[in-house]
Amino acid sequence: EQVRVRADLLNDLANYSGEINIYNARIAQQLSAWRFNLAELDQTVARLREQLRKFEIETETQIMYRYDTGSDDTAAEAFDPLELDRFSTMQQLSRGMAESLGDLTSIEDMLEDLSSETDTLLLQQQRVTGELQEGLMHTRMVAFASILPRLRRIVRQTATETGKQVELVVNGAEGELDRTQLNRLVPALEHVLRNAVDHGIEPPAQREAAGKPATGTVTIELEHQGSEVVLSIGDDGAGLDIAALREKAIEKGRLLPDADLSDRELMTFILESGFSTAKEVTQISGRGVGMDVVNTEIKQLGGILHIDTTQGQGTRFVIRLPLTVLVNQALMVQVGEATYAIQLPNVEHVIRASREELEPLVEGRESDFDYAGNPYQYLSLSQSLSGVAPTLPPAGQRIPLLLLRSGDHRVALQVDQLLGRQEIVIKSVGPQLSGVSVLSGATILPNGEVALILDVGNLVRSVMAQRHVALGEGDEGRAVAAPVSEEAPLTVMVVDDSITVRKVTERLLKRYDYEVITAKDGVDALTVMLEQVPDVMLLDVEMPRMDGYELATTMRNDPRLKDIPIIMITSRTGEKHRQRAMDIGVNEYMGKPYQEQELIETIRSLAGVAA
Repeated sequence: EQVRVRADLLNDLANYSGEINIYNARIAQQLSAWRFNLAELDQTVARLREQLRKFEIETETQIMYRYDTGSDDTAAEAFDPLELDRFSTMQQLSRGMAESLGDLTSIEDMLEDLSSETDTLLLQQQRVTGELQEGLMHTRMVAFASILPRLRRIVRQTATETGKQVELVVNGAEGELDRTQLNRLVPALEHVLRNAVDHGIEPPAQREAAGKPATGTVTIELEHQGSEVVLSIGDDGAGLDIAALREKAIEKGRLLPDADLSDRELMTFILESGFSTAKEVTQISGRGVGMDVVNTEIKQLGGILHIDTTQGQGTRFVIRLPLTVLVNQALMVQVGEATYAIQLPNVEHVIRASREELEPLVEGRESDFDYAGNPYQYLSLSQSLSGVAPTLPPAGQRIPLLLLRSGDHRVALQVDQLLGRQEIVIKSVGPQLSGVSVLSGATILPNGEVALILDVGNLVRSVMAQRHVALGEGDEGRAVAAPVSEEAPLTVMVVDDSITVRKVTERLLKRYDYEVITAKDGVDALTVMLEQVPDVMLLDVEMPRMDGYELATTMRNDPRLKDIPIIMITSRTGEKHRQRAMDIGVNEYMGKPYQEQELIETIRSLAGVAA
């Protein structure tokens, strides 16, 4: 049996299945955080057990023996104090604490079992959701053969109007495409076929004079390659007239007469609006409208159009499209504070480069990164998107490089961090960002944040265009890389006995790109500073082992540590406490809770950094 279902309903169902994937990912992330906290709880229980053991040893050494000489308790008189211990209240409390620790361990084990069961259920749910999504995707797929009669009619009509003999050959017609993709692709295919017959295929007499069959052949091939659909349209005609393309580009002012462009670069001019090499305007061609629309439509579908031609042998248009326009595999990368998605079909390789490999690229001494015999043009994503100069990794560390290919361009893209592969649901970015050419959409991350999806092709083209401008304006005829900032991030030490205060302050400082080191008291801080001296210290007053006043005094008497600016942050805001801190040599004294912006400005002021 077959059921007729509205296409918009299927689209909604596919969207909902994508949303379920997002929620599954969010639950998986929360479960991961749950397991991390369980591991922290296990460490805390172990630490508490060790502390309780020491406490019990301490209480055992303080056993109170009582010589009951005046008591009527004959049972007590029968025992020597060494034969019968008299337990104090402290010892009774330690016994109670040991029982509570046992209960806590039992609860931890139960939570661990529950976490494992939830993990198993989530995996099963993801499997079922994947099958549901795959089934819904199949309902959206239609065979390419369904549009073949329409394409054959276009070829037949165009051949009749131009007086040519053309045969259409189709391979892989049984392949399936997304219904939405196919419907949007049909007008583009029709235009490419009209161009192939009108511009590509020669008249019969000319073909016979060139030793070709009188009947020209237009070939359409469809195949699936991984997560892509590759559609190839070729003809055995005369090929593109590269000389005519150059003349037309110079005539329209889009190319300098002495510009040295390759044939492949010249072929991209036919994808621009208003560009046509036809001698006369007809209903079929010559209006300068068509290939730019085809290229735009393919880009909007997340695809790439590639042109290849051989003079006298023919031209081939290769269209690469994602298998579905709703759900795609993407590589998530981080640049600064932002997360971006790069669709996997654009990524050839992912490598990690050392400081020695990146230094000549970042400093502009070299422009290409060589890998597997191919040159990849170096590009920093942070510099391309926000103008922030790329940074070099510390010695001994490596930084990720994505080796991308867009058309004829190979690019080595430097990012700050790789976040892994993820299945993304593509959402429209709306009118506010639709005009930004380097964005092809947005997706929702498992943590609920929105990540922008980069259009690698447009990003590469826009950067290349900017570099051509720089090449034209530069005195030495080459683009100069932006100067690299050599300033290392400031290191701030947070000394506080409260783990909550340490974590909250650490997160705040990391948002402002500070390196953070922490210590739980003065003794711990001095131990840490044996290896690393901070630029600024945030110091609490009341701490075990060594309080804030003692630590500040020790630092001011140490030649190595005496110049470190100290900001004392405490709930003791009385004038007496403040005056003692100032007498020791503390630079700033702030009360809890502090204002975030005030703290950051104070740090910048003390470190000599302009706000």
